[in-house]
Amino acid sequence: MSVHRQILVAHSRFFAEKLSDRWTRQQQRSASPYIVEIADCDDVEIYIETLRLMYCKDLRKKLMKEDVSRVLGILKVSAAIEFDAGVLSCLEYLEAAPWAEDEEEKVAALLSELRLEGVVAGEVLKRVSVEITAGTEESNENEEVLLKLLHVVLEGKDEKARREMKGLVLKMLRENASQNDLRKESLYSACDGCLELLRHHFLRAAASDLQDVGQIARQADNLHWILDILIDRQIAEDFLKTWASQSELSHAHSKVPVVHRYEVSRVTARLFVGIGKGQLLASKDARCLLLQTWLVPFYDDFGWMRRASKGLDRHLVEDGLSNTILTLPLAWQQEILLAWFDRFLNSGEDCPNIQRGFEVWWRRAFWRRHGKTERPRQLRITTATIENS
Repeated sequence: MSVHRQILVAHSRFFAEKLSDRWTRQQQRSASPYIVEIADCDDVEIYIETLRLMYCKDLRKKLMKEDVSRVLGILKVSAAIEFDAGVLSCLEYLEAAPWAEDEEEKVAALLSELRLEGVVAGEVLKRVSVEITAGTEESNENEEVLLKLLHVVLEGKDEKARREMKGLVLKMLRENASQNDLRKESLYSACDGCLELLRHHFLRAAASDLQDVGQIARQADNLHWILDILIDRQIAEDFLKTWASQSELSHAHSKVPVVHRYEVSRVTARLFVGIGKGQLLASKDARCLLLQTWLVPFYDDFGWMRRASKGLDRHLVEDGLSNTILTLPLAWQQEILLAWFDRFLNSGEDCPNIQRGFEVWWRRAFWRRHGKTERPRQLRITTATIENS
């Protein structure tokens, strides 16, 4: 391509050296035109476009027509030929233009590769990294931000917005592979605060004081959300022990109107699912205490949960309860399942159907124990459906 020596020399230190007076005198001795051969060029089109920019009076206006990927290519060439005005204009564009998520890594990688100095390069990098002040660690700063988000969600006023933000925060935490951003102690501190509020309002409601009774469902929902986070991080065993030991709440359960209390049993249901799916490996005593404390309240609330809880997967909960019972010693299984058998026949749809667990217990207790190899006939429980208004 034909270009003007004075333009290249004025804008590029690379060409200023290549087209020095000494080089010009050597060229003048020959009959050939002035030629500079560029051998190391990744993208000829981008290289030519960068040289064209030397002829522009307003580089920023010209770059506005380009996309981020093309500007990165121009930046790389500009840095290679030491076209300072081009480098500065590209950095100003990158600092101001929106990026797609897949472009962030490309921008950060190229700036790291080029090792550009100056205020503008630093401003661009601030969009994808945070400056760490002396004496602080990045993990601590991350935890502070996440804890603030956690508490804002827990204390939010608008229920619809809270549901959306809970899903967003949970998604972000799940996408973080390091798992080092929130310490166990921080999560349990938030959990203890919600549990204390739940206990306060639940016991007031049990004493017929229904002021702020809506806080029961709210704090139960908060606990359910934090429990999801703890289970995801495989640190929920202590929560199970704490919940299983809430005998005061369990004893007061029947004194609270079911419309205000059934959300509490969703916490119990989530623990059953966690144990049943192997997400919680609690001790036998803790599992037994959980059932002793919360199984009857869970039965009492199941009908309301089934009808009123949006997104409740009944079959998942029933399988979780079955599997939780089947992790106990056989004698305990028998006691719990015989009590369930009687309750189911008198409650129908308002009682969880754990027939599968009952059948497994039956085979364990009365077939395999006696060395029977013949498969028993399936037991089918049929009962009239009872709907409570």
